[in-house]
Amino acid sequence: QVQLVESGGGLVQPGGSLRLSCAASGSIRSINDMGWYRQAPGKQRELVAAMTNDGNTNYADSLKDRFSISRDNAKNTVYLQMNSLRPEDTAVYYCNLRSYFTYRRLNFFDSWGQGTQVTVSS
Repeated sequence: QVQLVESGGGLVQPGGSLRLSCAASGSIRSINDMGWYRQAPGKQRELVAAMTNDGNTNYADSLKDRFSISRDNAKNTVYLQMNSLRPEDTAVYYCNLRSYFTYRRLNFFDSWGQGTQVTVSS
């Protein structure tokens, strides 16, 4: 079983920055992706960014210029640096750990954090 604990959300003015953190604990498989999704009111959950355990990244195209993902494998922690925030970035941000059964990355299961609210408003 895996637990994910997020932190770092809050209220920020347009143009500001926030850094989200997510620490994973429990039975963590070595082949995994850690990442962030977000869900705004009335919208579907969408990928923000994800990083494999060996450092490959995947970003939503519209966010890659402002958001940056990183991870510390020794601490099982993933970070999301968000810059130049806009009101449309307002959403609940969810940490995701995708755990693969083998290096082929064919079968997996997802674990989710409880979500952290990010509100961009003046």
